[in-house]
Amino acid sequence: MPKHAAAVRSLGLETSVQIGNVFSKLLQHRKDLVLNRMWLTIIIVVFLLVYAALIFFYFVQWNELQDYKAPAQTPPVFVSVIVAARNEENTLPLLLKDLSEQTFPQHLFEVIVVDDYSTDNTAAIASKFKAQNIRIIFPDAPPETSSKKAAIASGIKKAKGELMLITDADCRVSKEWLQIMASFCKERSAAFVAAPVAFTHDNSLLQIFQVLDFITLQGITAASVNANVHTMCNGANLAYTKAAFKEVDGFAGIGKVATGDDMLLMHKIWKKHPRSVFYLKNKEIIVTSEPMKTWKSFLTQRRRWASKTLVYDDWRIILVLSFVLLFNVLPFVLVVAALFNKTYWAVFVFFFLAKTVIEWPFVSSVAAFFGEQKLMRYFFFVQPIHVFYTVFVGLLSQAGKYEWKGRRTR
Repeated sequence: MPKHAAAVRSLGLETSVQIGNVFSKLLQHRKDLVLNRMWLTIIIVVFLLVYAALIFFYFVQWNELQDYKAPAQTPPVFVSVIVAARNEENTLPLLLKDLSEQTFPQHLFEVIVVDDYSTDNTAAIASKFKAQNIRIIFPDAPPETSSKKAAIASGIKKAKGELMLITDADCRVSKEWLQIMASFCKERSAAFVAAPVAFTHDNSLLQIFQVLDFITLQGITAASVNANVHTMCNGANLAYTKAAFKEVDGFAGIGKVATGDDMLLMHKIWKKHPRSVFYLKNKEIIVTSEPMKTWKSFLTQRRRWASKTLVYDDWRIILVLSFVLLFNVLPFVLVVAALFNKTYWAVFVFFFLAKTVIEWPFVSSVAAFFGEQKLMRYFFFVQPIHVFYTVFVGLLSQAGKYEWKGRRTR
């Protein structure tokens, strides 16, 4: 009996030890899970705080930028409007009509339409337009190597003006566009000026999303240029001097990608004249354009825009864009984590609520400037779309080729 009792006690002790070890391992595993959850939560919070600081910076700079009031008198400057056009037979006549109705004296500006080897009736329509100061030319580059950059450069080469105004053939401009742009450039002795662009829209999800996304980009553009921290712009509404363009040797050195006729050129000029680059904030000169009609064309457009990112030699904009990309990757990380632990779904929802709260004051103030504040009621609901497209476009923009206006490009 004693031996049996001892064996039982020994077995009991061993079992207790084993159970204790199991509980100890479970406890350690639980501690590891809690620790991992804690670290992931800390990372999310840190990213949100840094993102909040960045958006607050843009908010302050946007609101510090004063609306420009143009003087009544005409500035003493001759202006050349350069329009690179490819397959724009439906939209170009509307732009030419707008340009023929400018309040700026007709004898003080010219319009040069550079037909970039269109395969439709763009050239014929431009040549038939009845206005003495509108002429059509063709790029110096042959069809197989031509691009928007080559078209613009050809137009500038033949331009008579000292100030170049650049817009796209599918845009509309107000009657005061030339007067206000020329006045601002002359008054500030500007080398380069970025100005507001907006999309028209219907009530479809795709177009509402594009408008909200684009006005956010416009606000960031204005804020960053005003703070002189990094250079951003959109090629549909630009002004720069012919002298500045020649000084930086035009588009030389930035031909690695098909796009970049706007931001990459702006950065080149900024490096030469950092105090002579401005954003013109004025509602009367907002240039409008139609948004993309399909999700495929929208993603292709944004991929094309983003393809120039790694061509920048400005570490500041690369740093900001990299952070924003990583920030938008976080929801995907949370989805994966939630597959193993359901509590992460709550963190996932919190992320989007926090992102909306952080961005709302800034985007709302920019939307008010563009007259689109009513669209803010959709702002929270399009946040997941914005996150997905930011990551998708950000990653794919640096690889492969895409087609744009009948051209296969990189």
